[in-house]
Amino acid sequence: MRRGLRFVPLALLAAVLLELVVFVVVGRAIGFGSALLAVFAASLLGLVLLRREGMRAWRGFKASAQAGQPPGRQVTDGLVGLLGALLLALPGLLSGLVGVSLLVPPVRRLARGGVQRAAERRVSSMVAGDLFGPRRVRVRRGAAEPADAPVAEPTVVVDGGRAIEGEIVEPGRN
Repeated sequence: MRRGLRFVPLALLAAVLLELVVFVVVGRAIGFGSALLAVFAASLLGLVLLRREGMRAWRGFKASAQAGQPPGRQVTDGLVGLLGALLLALPGLLSGLVGVSLLVPPVRRLARGGVQRAAERRVSSMVAGDLFGPRRVRVRRGAAEPADAPVAEPTVVVDGGRAIEGEIVEPGRN
């Protein structure tokens, strides 16, 4: 984790430079006043959407908690929506474009799946089961194994790292 953090300042510098280049290119194409107005309008829209997405995420989390369901889907969907609104609120045309794309439902579903997989890798299987609900994992029989190796059942169901109905558990897998 720490090894990746050392590149954050370099990545931020590259993002700022890329935003500047995009602004100059768009400014030359449509005029700098129009480009500045577009950046201002996108930032204002992002600020409005930040509040809306935050309230939406909170309501979804609260509803799933009251229904006794795992809140993971609502939490990850809310995080992706908040990230999209935050990127839209940041001044810049490129960050605004990425932010708007994260608010489009098909892209949002893809990003939500990525956030969920990343969260499942970073937390224990028990916590992942509590957040995202039970998983169904298919285990295929492969080549013959040595006689002392354990044999897996064809289907495994994981519920928070616990075996359901005496089946074999393979935590953290879909």
